[in-house]
Amino acid sequence: MRALAIAPWLALVPAGARAKAGVGSTIAAAYGTLPPPQAIRRVFAAGAPASVLLSVLAPEKLIGWPFKVSEEARAWLAPVVRALPQVGRLAGRGSTASNEALLQMKPDVILDVGTVDATYLSAMQRVAEQTGLPCLLVQGRMADHPAQLREVGRLLGVAARGERLAAWAEETLALAERARNEVPPGARPRVYYGRGGDGLETGLDGSINMEAIEIAGGRNVAAESGRGGLTKVSPEQILAWDPEVIVTQDREFARGVLADPLWRPVAAVRARRVHLAPSLPFGWLDGPPGVNRLVGVRWLIERLHPGRAGGEAALQTAARDFYRLFYGMEPDGAGLSAMIGGPA
Repeated sequence: MRALAIAPWLALVPAGARAKAGVGSTIAAAYGTLPPPQAIRRVFAAGAPASVLLSVLAPEKLIGWPFKVSEEARAWLAPVVRALPQVGRLAGRGSTASNEALLQMKPDVILDVGTVDATYLSAMQRVAEQTGLPCLLVQGRMADHPAQLREVGRLLGVAARGERLAAWAEETLALAERARNEVPPGARPRVYYGRGGDGLETGLDGSINMEAIEIAGGRNVAAESGRGGLTKVSPEQILAWDPEVIVTQDREFARGVLADPLWRPVAAVRARRVHLAPSLPFGWLDGPPGVNRLVGVRWLIERLHPGRAGGEAALQTAARDFYRLFYGMEPDGAGLSAMIGGPA
């Protein structure tokens, strides 16, 4: 998911927040005049990462989901957001929310989260001008998550909650850094991330979809094919890369790859190091590439560097804490354990 523009934003941010944002702010761009925090009651999420951020930071302010949330996924969400409708999106390709629909929903602000791309400058500016609604764009790379949670939390009037979530994010990223530092770059496991039922889609070097793997200390085997986003690859290419670990969020691929003779020569398959990442209520690796990936980093550390972060018991505890703190729900212990699992 891409943010829409780079533009001056200080005029939009209340004076009290400006000094705190300062250098290194995650606020990438803005249009219009943001209401004071206490006056922001309804927020329209322009895309999926923005909706996840809102659902964990200020769930009572989220108007609705920009994408379809399955009934299975809703069961893992807090009641305040579980029943919210799908209202369409502005961000990315194929926007589905019209200006008329936006005005009918009466949001106090439109929020978008992601990597900044000036391609969407005119689109967001046009929305702001035609609707009169303030639009706020926030950087969404994984390294930005702690500051993102703090800044957006302040702007939405939930600073204390933003601080608690940011502290969890910082602790997880610090744990990942320690794990990386303990393993020389050349000794880190070569990882292939297989997307889709056939596992033949993956992310190139620099892809936001691969951030969790790289931060957790894995080497993306597809990085040698260049920089970019998602790409389709062939089985022959994967055989040439010969990854030591395969991770996926697709259950069909995870189950089939171990029995597929085409994949049998791959080191990860021979060693049965094929891991199915949880994806409820949102993906632990991507889908969307938002703060939902933070728990995925914790899972990946254990899958890529077994035992370096306390083992399976510590992972289970961290996952329960994440669901309580971020999603505001008490996960069923057996259900969470089954979802985390082990090799596919």
